[in-house]
Amino acid sequence: MTVLVNLIVTLGMLYVVPAGLRLIDPAGLRTAARLWPVPAALGALCLWLPRGIPATVLAALYAAAALALATRAPARLLEARRRSRAGGSAGGAPPRTTVSGPAEVAVCTALVSPSIAATALVAERAGYRLFGFDLDILALTVPHFHFAGFTAALVAGLVCRAGATAPAIAPGSATLSRWAAYSVPGGTLLVLLGYFVDDWAELAGAVVLTTGMWAVALLTWRDIRPGVRDRTTGALLGTSAAVLVATMLLALWWAAGEATGITHPTLTWMAATHGLGNALGFALCSVLAWRRLTVD
Repeated sequence: MTVLVNLIVTLGMLYVVPAGLRLIDPAGLRTAARLWPVPAALGALCLWLPRGIPATVLAALYAAAALALATRAPARLLEARRRSRAGGSAGGAPPRTTVSGPAEVAVCTALVSPSIAATALVAERAGYRLFGFDLDILALTVPHFHFAGFTAALVAGLVCRAGATAPAIAPGSATLSRWAAYSVPGGTLLVLLGYFVDDWAELAGAVVLTTGMWAVALLTWRDIRPGVRDRTTGALLGTSAAVLVATMLLALWWAAGEATGITHPTLTWMAATHGLGNALGFALCSVLAWRRLTVD
């Protein structure tokens, strides 16, 4: 399981995060996205070293970059609030719709998530049971907050933004996109809190997160994909939506099993199915598709 998890995390660090930063704000985060591969390479390298001081130092350097990225989130939220109170954008641009608020919450969640992953990484590489958690749990927190935290929140925000700039194709799409933009960050936070409370709280978080991700999948499949003329981009969007249905069902099954004791997949099996599916089928395909949409 360790090798598979390390490969998934490496993908998230080296490609998904910097590509995602360009999708959040091509101008404002240009420098951060361009420089990110440097600390990300250090973070990826520490995964393959034995636990100890060298691995911990490399993880700490990655954590410093992730924490610096997280400091961007409060300023973005304050700016979004200021624009909302002003009733629109500067320069006489048309007022933003109410969907911009949820979208900003989602993308700011994405900005903060790598710092949570990196904190867990430092503790795990040091062999320190942070908050009493087993080292295996800390190791799995790293991919969780690179993908369920960063990528899922990012895509939910992008889908919500798309609903704000184009007419909804189906009735209720705007409401559904707002739900996705709020519930994905909310569900991720509830899952995190569930670590400290109990398995039932984690199950509640998994339910909220799953419904939000299924909303993202539905909106992607029904509203965004049909309007894409490029077949490759459409296939990437379709794949990301279809994969979410299966991988989040697995997440619900695992969380329900932990809470109720019913038979459920092992962590190793979850890494090979839910983890790999989300990393390649959802995260990578989504980021590639939205990058192509941005370029087009």
